[in-house]
Amino acid sequence: MGKQTIAVIFGGQSSEHEISCMSAANIIEQIDRERYELLLVGITKDGHWIKVDRPEEVRDGSWREKKTGAWLSPDATQKCLMIHEQAAFTKVEIDLVFPILHGLYGEDGTIQGLCELAGIPYVGCGVAASAVAMDKGLTKLVVQSLGIDQASFLLVTEIDLVDMVAVMNRVEDRFSYPVFVKPCNAGSSCGVTKVRDRDELAEAFREAARYDRRILVEEAITGHEVECAVLGGGRMPVQASGVGEILAAADFYDYEAKYFNTESRTMTDPPLPGDAAERVRDAAIRIFRAIDGYGLARADFFVTDSGRVVFNEINTMPGFTAISMYPVLWEARGKDKRTLIQELITLAFERAH
Repeated sequence: MGKQTIAVIFGGQSSEHEISCMSAANIIEQIDRERYELLLVGITKDGHWIKVDRPEEVRDGSWREKKTGAWLSPDATQKCLMIHEQAAFTKVEIDLVFPILHGLYGEDGTIQGLCELAGIPYVGCGVAASAVAMDKGLTKLVVQSLGIDQASFLLVTEIDLVDMVAVMNRVEDRFSYPVFVKPCNAGSSCGVTKVRDRDELAEAFREAARYDRRILVEEAITGHEVECAVLGGGRMPVQASGVGEILAAADFYDYEAKYFNTESRTMTDPPLPGDAAERVRDAAIRIFRAIDGYGLARADFFVTDSGRVVFNEINTMPGFTAISMYPVLWEARGKDKRTLIQELITLAFERAH
């Protein structure tokens, strides 16, 4: 039996484009090249799909200068990538898509829907789970139905911002400062602001509105910022890793603190009050199942000093950068990156049969 062909798709049009490339470079290194042929496809920030020749081009960013186009055909009878070089089109059959796309136009169900149309298996959650988890407002409503504790929240739309004074009054009637203002559909803390007073609130709404027309206002929770990795689905029982804690270098774990501040650190199996770690693990699995998750996700929580466990958000294509918590948490449980990647690929093939 010959090698199966995996199309690794990365980059994308979201604010997390660079993080996707960092994740992809690490994942590509861990895919077993004895078993799989890789086709690398980068998507530029303006949405151009490009065939990438060598893994090192992903890491150094030179792939963006390439001219060869490559895109996934939605024709389910073809199951292929279309390669456009000079005046010629070539069809290359593929067996699996590994969509290493974070944020909008990738982690939100769009690339998953394209794979479903094409009839090609893919790694990770399906269309519905990806879309719900990407939208923080919808996720809040699902978690509310489970009775799992979460920060008090208020949903605001872009139309509401026409009367900014009325919106700010609603926020102040509901919450005490500080509050967090977030776009519903964005990741890596893009567009998120910690607001301490009314003067900062209008600017926070304008910043969030740059990323989405739906905005979430949340009460600020003081506590340990923790994350839990989830893996499984189908014939593989859903399992949760241990808990990891974020030790952010900034006032909160924003984009800069996550990826570029060397003083930000992570800790696996931190000391938490009582049985909080087990309650985090249990809640992560329950939320994953409630959104019909499959393959992988990372659920984020706060744990207060009194032991209160408060859900924050769930990500269906968590980062795989050098400091990302998802692979670190599984390594702490004895599952190295290569084994983890292979299990995700196996799960993807199993779902298709």
